[in-house]
Amino acid sequence: MDEQNRNLLIATSLSLVVIIIWFVVFSPDPPTAPTGADVTETGEQADPNVASAPTVGGSGVADFSLGSQDLPLEEALAKTKRIKIETSSLIGSISLLGGRIDDLSLTRYKETIKEDSEIVRLLSPPGASHAYYAMFGWAPAGQIGYQDVPNPGTEWQLETGTTLTPEAPVTLVWKNDFGLEFRRHIQVDENYLFTITQSVTNNSSSPVRMAPYGLIARHGEPANQQSFFILHEGVVRMSDGQLNEIDYGDVPDLTFDAAERANISKIDVQQNGWVGFTDKYWMMTLVPQPTTPFTSVAKYTASNDIFQTEARHPTLEVYPNSAIELQTMLFAGAKEWRTIKDYEEFYGIERFVDSIDWGWFFFLTKPIFAVLYWINGIIGNMGWSIIALTFVIKAALFPLAYKSYVSLARMKDLQPEMEKIKERVGDDRKQLQSEMMAMYREKKINPAAGCLPILPQIPIFFSLYKVIFVTIEMRHAPFILWIRDLSAPDPTSILNLFGALPWGAPDPGSLVSIISLGVLPILLGISMWLQQKLNPAPTDPTQAMVFAWLPWIFMFMLGQFASGLIIYWIANNTITFVQQYLIMRSQGVRPDVLGNIRAGIEKRRKASASASQQSAPKEEPKAQIQPDRKSGKKRPPKRNPRNRRKSKRGKR
Repeated sequence: MDEQNRNLLIATSLSLVVIIIWFVVFSPDPPTAPTGADVTETGEQADPNVASAPTVGGSGVADFSLGSQDLPLEEALAKTKRIKIETSSLIGSISLLGGRIDDLSLTRYKETIKEDSEIVRLLSPPGASHAYYAMFGWAPAGQIGYQDVPNPGTEWQLETGTTLTPEAPVTLVWKNDFGLEFRRHIQVDENYLFTITQSVTNNSSSPVRMAPYGLIARHGEPANQQSFFILHEGVVRMSDGQLNEIDYGDVPDLTFDAAERANISKIDVQQNGWVGFTDKYWMMTLVPQPTTPFTSVAKYTASNDIFQTEARHPTLEVYPNSAIELQTMLFAGAKEWRTIKDYEEFYGIERFVDSIDWGWFFFLTKPIFAVLYWINGIIGNMGWSIIALTFVIKAALFPLAYKSYVSLARMKDLQPEMEKIKERVGDDRKQLQSEMMAMYREKKINPAAGCLPILPQIPIFFSLYKVIFVTIEMRHAPFILWIRDLSAPDPTSILNLFGALPWGAPDPGSLVSIISLGVLPILLGISMWLQQKLNPAPTDPTQAMVFAWLPWIFMFMLGQFASGLIIYWIANNTITFVQQYLIMRSQGVRPDVLGNIRAGIEKRRKASASASQQSAPKEEPKAQIQPDRKSGKKRPPKRNPRNRRKSKRGKR
């Protein structure tokens, strides 16, 4: 095998092995202590339908109930008085019972690409299936009790405003019997950021102590959770520059004693942080004001199957005839890169953009997405932007590609000398390798240069896959013709002749979908096959067979990948073909693509004919008729005398 084909075989095999390892074998290690999550039975929970407020220096819980769980959504919403939320991005309502933000839908996003699809619902109230909501309040300390501060059972009154809009905030008020007035001022912007200002006025004659908090509660794991090892869904938080993640499924598996749980679940944040839950495309996080210290808490209450994250602030003392207030932000919406980036820069929220799951290759995924986002701002179509990004990547890697293809062209010129060396040394592999390396040094050729442009493509491919998989900008992004969602596989199928037959394509998750190739995967296989034909097939039949099958193996392997990724690979193969062809021509080598195709067909035809001849049953040679020595006439061969005697005995 010549060095050119050996390098290509090694590089292609490495790519195949790494892809298989990445998508099949590797998965994140299970979390080890400390993980930032807590499995605990706190005793704070009286109502199995509502997450409890934390207690700081006090005890006692609210004693109320909203009835059974899994109520119809409309029925659960109707159980409490509500204030509407209306913005260009959000619609929903706030419950006056507990002052919960527990009803929210995203007006810009639909569940599917169908015209009649419902918009995405983010939050649901207690009592409904998979309840998900945010609460704020004060945890009592010192002499006051749980019933003296707002709790999940508090009925708030609307003091100002009627409907929460970006132009019109609302204020809720509640007063206890001891001269304490609590207010909650709620604002929302045009996107997904709520600003909640909590205040308490002490009209009594004694100082009181209490600790403000915000919490997010999620009842059970989300129904539409995607169990895919490269995607994080669950608790996410930033604590003074340290990102901490834990999947929903891993939280109940943690086993620590009570003291260890208390330490693991709490992280003291001194300057900047946030905590909440993230899904693939959506997120809800508590964001205390930067430079404000707080305790970030993540826990799971097994008896009620409630995941909970909290931002607990230090205990404050409110003197008579004075007031204090604290402001907390709540992000509840889509993980749009530009929106989150603007919040990070404008409010000084440290690493807020890292709430998007950039993965292990974040040093590549983040700049790749930034360039793709910039290109899309110019072109306005993500499909064409991916193709343009491919040109950018190929331009960045062009020096490596040029060096590689020049080396391949020079090695082609050495083919006659290589054949002479092989004839001279025979089967002495050591001598063959030694003389060939000496020839490479003399001609100043690096035989490993053929691998140079392939190796950087592996992490780039993985990073682009991650970008297409997790960023909401790719969700439901159309391209042209039948490609209406670049984050989904090609919807066409060879099993129904791409829509010509009267049945639909198999579901992407089914086993049949493995052989249900669409137009894009087939184009991918063809582009890889044509790229191979720039070089003659290896002389070794085993190598030739491996090379012949590789494009079609990749075609089936990547058939159910996102359309955007397949478009990138097709564009990459096409650009690589043109680059290699032009560079080799510039070095005096004329690649004969059609000739290589014909040679490959002829080799397979001969190999098939040879195999059929070897497998055909061999006929016994017929007895030759010997001529008579005297007359010269042919006569039948003589029989064995023994056989003749047996025949006669048989007659008798």
